[in-house]
Amino acid sequence: MSTLLEQLANGLVLGGTIALIAIGYTMVYGIIQLINFAHGEVFMVGAYGALLAFMWWLPSGAKDDWYITLPILLVIAILVSVVVAVLMERLAYRPLRNAPRLAPLITALGVSVFLQEFVRVFYVCPSPTGEKVACATSAVPFPEAFVKGGLHVPIGQGFTIPWSGILIIVVSLGLAAVLQAYVARSRMGRAMRATSADPDTARLMGVNPDRTIVITFAIGGALAGIAGVLFGVKYTNVNIDMGFLNGIFAFTAAVLGGIGSIKGAVVGGFAIGLIKTLAGQYLPGGTGYDLVWIFILLIVVLVFRPQGFFGETERVRA
Repeated sequence: MSTLLEQLANGLVLGGTIALIAIGYTMVYGIIQLINFAHGEVFMVGAYGALLAFMWWLPSGAKDDWYITLPILLVIAILVSVVVAVLMERLAYRPLRNAPRLAPLITALGVSVFLQEFVRVFYVCPSPTGEKVACATSAVPFPEAFVKGGLHVPIGQGFTIPWSGILIIVVSLGLAAVLQAYVARSRMGRAMRATSADPDTARLMGVNPDRTIVITFAIGGALAGIAGVLFGVKYTNVNIDMGFLNGIFAFTAAVLGGIGSIKGAVVGGFAIGLIKTLAGQYLPGGTGYDLVWIFILLIVVLVFRPQGFFGETERVRA
């Protein structure tokens, strides 16, 4: 029993990270019907931006106090991720907004590779001689900038849920609830929904679609930056491939939950996290086949409910 509960807890922690990334996927698709495959790299770049600030700019006296370090890392990651996401939209996607759908899709893949290679080439670490050397080709240690230890669950043999993992779950659920309320009730949220439904009509009604789309990319980038820092704090290392794999998980979660739905992205994220940990422990093939079971579930859901758990069926006019 304790093993099952521990795997459930691990799945919820992983699912919280995936959910934060998946929200960015689903919001961008909901507005401009673009699958932004580079969004996973925004998550990765945010983590590396925060780590760079920690290594080179944060005063040494503040590095031992998590309540100082963690907010600074989060702010830096948000700024870096938002800037990257906005530039991505302005330079790569906006010129192709009226192009065939294949063009922005290929561009998204190109931006993804570009961001990985940019970090690989230009991210540097201190060497014993004091020089700065490229070091992003392997896992880079990330500061454990949160309370150490965890919540002990005295069931069976007992297990411990790290406080950093609990933080991921609480933050992901909290931010998803805030964003859901923002989209449903705020003026900008109404603009987002109007732009998603019909950008030309929204423009006639006084909505600026370009501004709305930029804000959507910025919100998705901010959530990805937060996820990048929390991921680094939990697993104590980052690498340039982290965005690709977690991006695939997040995209799958968005499709599973119903792409375009914030609630669906969150539910899909936690579902992916739970499947990955439980399948690796209990289903045939072990950890080597956990990805197989994730995509089997996705195929089954899409066969019987193509719009996902919470997606709406698209109505095509004759």
